[in-house]
Amino acid sequence: MKTFSERVVDLALSIPKGRVTTYGDIARAAGAGPMAAQSITSILSKATEQGVKNIPYHRIVYAGGKVWLNDTYRKERLDMYAKEGIEVNEKGVIMDFEDIRI
Repeated sequence: MKTFSERVVDLALSIPKGRVTTYGDIARAAGAGPMAAQSITSILSKATEQGVKNIPYHRIVYAGGKVWLNDTYRKERLDMYAKEGIEVNEKGVIMDFEDIRI
């Protein structure tokens, strides 16, 4: 049987291009409650450090479709969304969030 962390990594890797999910969605799908959403980034970072490649961090967003953007990576992240046909408004929220959420 897989651990919670292994299930989280598997779920993250399974998010298809052009679709998004939330930290809470991943936590629940992996078998935990909503508070476990706070551990998702840490789990995925450890997996990356251990050699797991191609985790689509940009497809995991905050509740309500808010995306993580900062001054350093803003353009790069917005380009990734655009390349996948995901529209992000000026406030950093995904347009049609519920339609592309898995």
